[in-house]
Amino acid sequence: MQSLKSFFTFFWDLVKTALIALVLAGVIRYFLVQPFFVQGASMEPNFEDGEYLLIDEVSYYFKPVERGEVIVFRYPLDTSKYYIKRVIGLSNETIEIKNGKIMVYNDKNPDGILISEYYLQNDLITEGSIKKKLNKDELFVLGDNRPASSDSRRWGTLPKSDIVGRVWLRAWPLDRADIFKAPTY
Repeated sequence: MQSLKSFFTFFWDLVKTALIALVLAGVIRYFLVQPFFVQGASMEPNFEDGEYLLIDEVSYYFKPVERGEVIVFRYPLDTSKYYIKRVIGLSNETIEIKNGKIMVYNDKNPDGILISEYYLQNDLITEGSIKKKLNKDELFVLGDNRPASSDSRRWGTLPKSDIVGRVWLRAWPLDRADIFKAPTY
């Protein structure tokens, strides 16, 4: 009888532990971190088709998005689709793409500053000719594989309200697993 009672005590403790783990996993999954599969070539070679990423859904509420960060967002023209792109222009800045180069104009740099994108392939040219003033709640985003990317050059600015989160961790494939930090300019 004693061994049956200790079995049920053990079993009940196991069930409670499993329930707590499930609740914690649910909270983390739905409120803190979201999985994301890269689809397409728009961010190659930095992010490749089929890679499994974890997206930090919380920190951008407390810390503003920075230039160079890679974010996941709802596509503004069809919010049922999710895109991954790099932030190039921040709120209230003017972005100019001309002769394959990107210039950013803001209060700190009224004459403009050339964006040096060391994370891109050396021979990559940012195509197009555009000059765009961003509003208070807008970002300008580009794919790292510029010739194969549908981004702000094509469909316009990104409302901040469409951001899902920052890319935090590449979890798969294991040989490319790493934690991401925004580049410094």
